Amino acid sequence: MKAAKPFDIPKTLVWEAFKLVKANQGSAGIDQESLEDFEQNLSGNLYKLWNRLSSGTYFSPAVKGVAIPKKQGGERVLGIPTVSAFWTTPTDIDQISLH
Repeated sequence: MKAAKPFDIPKTLVWEAFKLVKANQGSAGIDQESLEDFEQNLSGNLYKLWNRLSSGTYFSPAVKGVAIPKKQGGERVLGIPTVSAFWTTPTDIDQISLH
C-alpha cells in the first residue's frame, strides 16, 4: 500500500520546532506575521505547515533583509525568515530532532 505522504515528518516535530522558534523570540519576516499573529490560529498554521512539508509541497517564502552594523564599520544584511519558515531548513530539522 502506498503511503499517504512521501515524507515521514511527525507532527510532534513541527510542534517542538515551534516551541524553539517561540523561545528564540524572533521578529516578523517579510510577511509581517509575528509569533503572536501565528498563534492566533496555531493549530491550523502548524497543521498546514506539517501537511506541506510532509507532502513535499512546501516552498519557503522570501526572507526580509535587515541591515546590521558591523563593529569595524559598514553593514551586513541579515535575512529574517517568516515565522513559518524558521524551522524548515534541513539544519533546523536536524537540530530539533536532537532534542
